[in-house]
Amino acid sequence: MKICLIVEGCYPYVVGGVSAWVQMLIRQMPEHQFLLVSIGAQSKQRGQFRYEIPSNVTELREYFLDEAIEPAGSAGPVLPPTEAQRQALLDLVRGTAPDWPPLFELFGGSHPRPVQDFLMSADFLDLVRGVAETTGRNVPFKDLFWTLRSMLLPALELLRCPVPEADVYHTVATGYAGLLGAKFSYFTRKPFLVTEHGIYTREREEEILKADWVPGYFKPTWIGYFRALSQAAYRQAATIVSLFRGARELQIGLGADEGKCQVIPNGIDIDRFAAIPPLDPAPHPLHIGAVLRIVPIKDVKTMIYSFHRIKSVRPDATLDLIGPYDEDPDYYEECKELIQRLDCRDIRFVGRADVTRWLPGLDLVILTSISEGQPFVLLEAMAAHRPVVATNVGACREIIEGADDGLGPAGRVVPVMSPAAIAEGILSISRSPAQLRALAENGYRRVVRFYRDKDFLAAYRALYREAAGNPHREVTQPWQASALG
Repeated sequence: MKICLIVEGCYPYVVGGVSAWVQMLIRQMPEHQFLLVSIGAQSKQRGQFRYEIPSNVTELREYFLDEAIEPAGSAGPVLPPTEAQRQALLDLVRGTAPDWPPLFELFGGSHPRPVQDFLMSADFLDLVRGVAETTGRNVPFKDLFWTLRSMLLPALELLRCPVPEADVYHTVATGYAGLLGAKFSYFTRKPFLVTEHGIYTREREEEILKADWVPGYFKPTWIGYFRALSQAAYRQAATIVSLFRGARELQIGLGADEGKCQVIPNGIDIDRFAAIPPLDPAPHPLHIGAVLRIVPIKDVKTMIYSFHRIKSVRPDATLDLIGPYDEDPDYYEECKELIQRLDCRDIRFVGRADVTRWLPGLDLVILTSISEGQPFVLLEAMAAHRPVVATNVGACREIIEGADDGLGPAGRVVPVMSPAAIAEGILSISRSPAQLRALAENGYRRVVRFYRDKDFLAAYRALYREAAGNPHREVTQPWQASALG
């Protein structure tokens, strides 16, 4: 079977949970061929792979959003958009669910319209006027024009990408990747699957609400636009997968068909951690570790503030930050400056490393992210008989406390961006080695029961077989435009 796997902002350029998931999925399914379509932010990433591409990857197509520019004009006369295409464009920029097939045909069909030609045309000017007369009445027209242009440019350029041949199309996000997957499925009438590690729409909403570069009156416009992109994937998909129950509920709330939605948790190789000994039962200095990328979404600064508080109670404590620190050099320097300003000793940046070599020296693993899906680092720590402390994001509470499984907590769940609460959570579970060991054993039992890689892989093998063996139920049904709730 040939599977077209579409990824955005991760593999193979960035080390981390989603990329590790992609690598594991491909490597552990040698019976299938994979064609990778990777969407990156900047073309300077081209060819800068952080992973060894598995041998069953037959092709890798790279697209970058900063290359969404082409010469204006076209080789011949350009037909104006149909009324259905005009309405779909208007719905897209208004943040309501557009009828996507007319847009697939306009920009990705057999005679795609050049995007720059459209964005410099009277047709686009009419579109901007339509918004200005309704939802954009109180916005300066010039600002509205350039905002809508910059908003549409990358998405419409991606729609021009050629359609690869495959038996199944599978995207590891909604957003731009989901839009491409929906387009590929629409033209080939082949099945389309969506897996969301984090809920793309919610993540973009959080970013936009905090962003300084988006004026307040354009924030709803951008949020609605990204929700519309996700809706394209939800509507075209035959199956929509999330990693935990809470994420599935969010997908349904954002417009996904409940009947399409299912949960497949991440899985890890338990045997990889089998040689790691249990925690030392004798009193000893407190060794804390964090397996992460040094980037803002991991909120390393809050981790540093928390550790500074811990040192006032446990001066014997140490903190190892295990993972790459070259993805965001400016943030890495800010973290080092914060450590110096606090005069907080015993924090070490380890860099990228084999986690199985470091976990034996740790007493617990912490995670202070402001956003997560279902973090591998927690599952790996629990497989190594180590307790965990993590912020209440994504599936962290379900991993640590369980979903009514009767196994007991594997550590503590703490509030986001709260150094005092995080420090208290760490100190409360580390009062004695016996308490740490008890929590660690709860976590180990939970991982063994619910998060094994063999179960994860079996679920996806079955999903691929089912998709390839059944006609795609969505492509034969009309798309109905409706407001996004």
